[in-house]
Amino acid sequence: MANDTSLPARSLGPLPRLIFASRWLQLPLYLGLILAQAVYVFHFWVELVHLIEAAFGDVGALNKLITSIGYKGEAIVEAGKVIGYKPIPVLNETIIMLVVLALIDVVMISNLLIMVIVGGYETFVSRLNLEGHPDQPEWLSHVNASVLKVKLATAIIGISSIHLLKTFINAGNYEEKVLIWQTVIHVAFLFSALAIALSDRIMTATAAAKPAH
Repeated sequence: MANDTSLPARSLGPLPRLIFASRWLQLPLYLGLILAQAVYVFHFWVELVHLIEAAFGDVGALNKLITSIGYKGEAIVEAGKVIGYKPIPVLNETIIMLVVLALIDVVMISNLLIMVIVGGYETFVSRLNLEGHPDQPEWLSHVNASVLKVKLATAIIGISSIHLLKTFINAGNYEEKVLIWQTVIHVAFLFSALAIALSDRIMTATAAAKPAH
C-alpha cells in the first residue's frame, strides 16, 4: 500500500486566520465590477438600438449617436471663425463605423472585466472549483497573478487600439496634439506590455532553471 504523503491540515492561530480571512474584503469589489458589467451591457444595447433606429431614418436617434461619438458635420465658417456645424441628415458610413467601433470597445472592456472578476477572484479570494465544467474558460486552468497581469496588459492594448482607430477615423474633429498624445500613450502601453511579458518570461525561466532539491 502506498504511503499517504499528504500533509495534515494545520489549524491557524487567531492572527493568521484573521489575516487570511481578510481576502474576503475583496468580494464587494468583484461584486461591484459585476454591476459595472451590467451597466456596460445596458449601454451596449442602448447604442445598438439607436443605431438600428437611425438606420431606419430616426433623426432623434441619429443625433444621439452623433453626440455619443463626438462626430461633427461640415464646419460653418464666417470671418475665418467656426460658428457651427452643418446638421447631418442621414446616417453615413463614417458614423456607422464609429458606432460599431464603440460597440466593439464596450465588448472588449466587458471581456477585460470578466478576466478581472473571474481570474482575480480565483487567484486572490477563493477557488471557483470549475474543473470539469464544460464552460470553464481555457485560460482559467493555468491562471496565476503573473499570467493574469500579462492578459490584462494585452486586453488594455486592444482597447487602446480601438480608441486610437476611432480617433483617426474622426481625426477632423480632434486637435493635432490630441492625435499625437493618444498615439504616444498607445505606444507606451505597447512597451509596458512588452516589459511585463519579458519580465514574466525571465522569472519563469529562472524558476525552471533552479535545480530540484
